Amino acid sequence: MNHYKKVAEGLLNHADIAIDGSRPWDMQVHNEELYRRVLSDGSLGLGESYMDGWWDCKRLDEFFYRAIKADLESKIKTDIRTILNLIIAKTFNLQSKSRAFLIGERHYDIGNDLFRAMLDKRMTYSCGYWKNAKNLDDAQEAKLDLVCKKTGLKPGMKVLDIGCGWGSLAKFAAERYGVEVVGITVSKEQVKLGRELCKGLPVELRLQDYRDVGGKFDAVISIGMFEHVSYKNYRTFMETIHRCLKDDGIFLLHTIGNNKSKVNADPWINKYIFPLGMTPSIAQIGAAAENLYVIEDIHNFGPDYEKTLMSWYQNFQKSWPLLRDKYDNRFKRMWDYYLLACAGNYRARGSQLWQIVMTKPGREQPKCRIG
Repeated sequence: MNHYKKVAEGLLNHADIAIDGSRPWDMQVHNEELYRRVLSDGSLGLGESYMDGWWDCKRLDEFFYRAIKADLESKIKTDIRTILNLIIAKTFNLQSKSRAFLIGERHYDIGNDLFRAMLDKRMTYSCGYWKNAKNLDDAQEAKLDLVCKKTGLKPGMKVLDIGCGWGSLAKFAAERYGVEVVGITVSKEQVKLGRELCKGLPVELRLQDYRDVGGKFDAVISIGMFEHVSYKNYRTFMETIHRCLKDDGIFLLHTIGNNKSKVNADPWINKYIFPLGMTPSIAQIGAAAENLYVIEDIHNFGPDYEKTLMSWYQNFQKSWPLLRDKYDNRFKRMWDYYLLACAGNYRARGSQLWQIVMTKPGREQPKCRIG
């Protein structure tokens, strides 16, 4: 047994994961260089070696649930690449305006066919609300309705949707609540399809960075976009919304959250899925909102993201025969890894999902519905 394998076995033992074991969450190793690669490159090495076919696991979601719950990451010595990435994140504003559209090009523009196959019928690419839902469509519609109720939408109101995606919230709010919506995104493909889906409604979808938005709105809503802002811009984001929100308006922030404050993202996720992204802590959100807002309500339904991700994974598997001519097998392994690793993370409570309702100081407290 080589030294790297011995160290790897000792680490995995903390999470009750075996190498070449018979349980669904055990690793099946096909290349003995795996151990050195993972111990040298950490998260990036683990993900890239899976994409390369160096190892497999019948239930990746269960593998990550156990690994994250056992906090294996903290037991692996931090490599020099991680240290350099941390220094870069602290030194430079990686989400400056000049880089704002990178996430659209690298992730959201990869193919509307992929997202149509994977997501619900409304194409809502964020956590669903599963309290009374039996399927993904119901969970996403319940989430959209919950958001509309929390922000007190009424006919005639004007709403700003920051990170509008393909227009699922804009369309729902316009149809069900009779409001006018301006939605912004940094994805050309989202704007193109979203405009088709919202045709005939009082909805305007723009290809625009949030820092360039003007006007006044009765409500500002941001669902699943704050993860792309970066901690150096949190205050700017909050100030931009403050400028756009009427004095008696309501702001709802729907975001993935970290249990502790960080300034960089997982290296594999950053390289292959969400470049330059990071998830905030409550402390970071609070600091950015200080003296601008009254925080009226914080609603955590993070465990619902596990159900959402597993539904996306199942849809992706069912649709793969129709997608395989465009996306190769390495992409499939990458996408499987992304969805299942994230599902395992939420199952282990490694990340949260927060909906935070805020108002400007002096406004009468709204009657927020948390479901």
